[in-house]
Amino acid sequence: MPELPEVEVTRRGIARTVEGARLERAILRTPALRYPIPAGLARQLAGRTLVAARRRGKYLLLDLDGGHLLVHLGMSGSLRFVTPDTAPQKHDHADFIFGDRVLRLTDPRRFGALLWLEADPLQHPLIAKLGIEPLTREFTPAWLHQTLKGRSLAIKPALMDSGLVVGVGNIYAAESLFDAGIDPRARAGSVSAARLGRLVPAIKKTLQAAIRAGGSTLRDFCGTDGGMGDFQTRHQVYDRAGAPCMKCGAPIKALRQGQRSTYFCPRCQR
Repeated sequence: MPELPEVEVTRRGIARTVEGARLERAILRTPALRYPIPAGLARQLAGRTLVAARRRGKYLLLDLDGGHLLVHLGMSGSLRFVTPDTAPQKHDHADFIFGDRVLRLTDPRRFGALLWLEADPLQHPLIAKLGIEPLTREFTPAWLHQTLKGRSLAIKPALMDSGLVVGVGNIYAAESLFDAGIDPRARAGSVSAARLGRLVPAIKKTLQAAIRAGGSTLRDFCGTDGGMGDFQTRHQVYDRAGAPCMKCGAPIKALRQGQRSTYFCPRCQR
């Protein structure tokens, strides 16, 4: 699933390429993804200017004059630029045409979203409930310590709760906890302030490194230039069950937490 780094890589590619450009027309090839696509959306979008490309958690907000296109990449989605003569394939569900640049939405599993909003998008029910952005100054060890106080949930699923912290996701929670030396099974409310003082910088560092690497491509994700992410080649624990820990050599272990796979080093993470 595209997580914060992959969505941020996509946002930057869109902003760099077509921010300020006129969206001449849109072609929609499916009536619904995870939610129904609003009737008449193509007509509503035609002729509007892309004022800004923003991100909130794993949601893209494409601000157009007079409204906002909310985009979620779901489990398998991507947005990439193609030329106007590039024929669409089976899972290419939407094209947004900016002159000779076409922004194409591909989503094999159709778990993404395309919604048109005229009111403040930050107040939309999908976004209003979201937690803190982990790359902001407000995300501090003190904030996290206070927020987790009294919580019996394990620390890794707590980091993946988008109502608390947005966009960290499974891969980056595992990698950050390894970097901070914290067992993913530790009760969130029992992790000391000192250890959270290591974890918050580890989360920021991991996410920033992933963004610089173009995100992680495990199956379907690609950036707006069509290139794959590279951060998966730098994973220290994720999807490395049985392989030696890069720090101590102990075998990486795997377990299930909240229906998701967790990877960790039993020697380095305590």
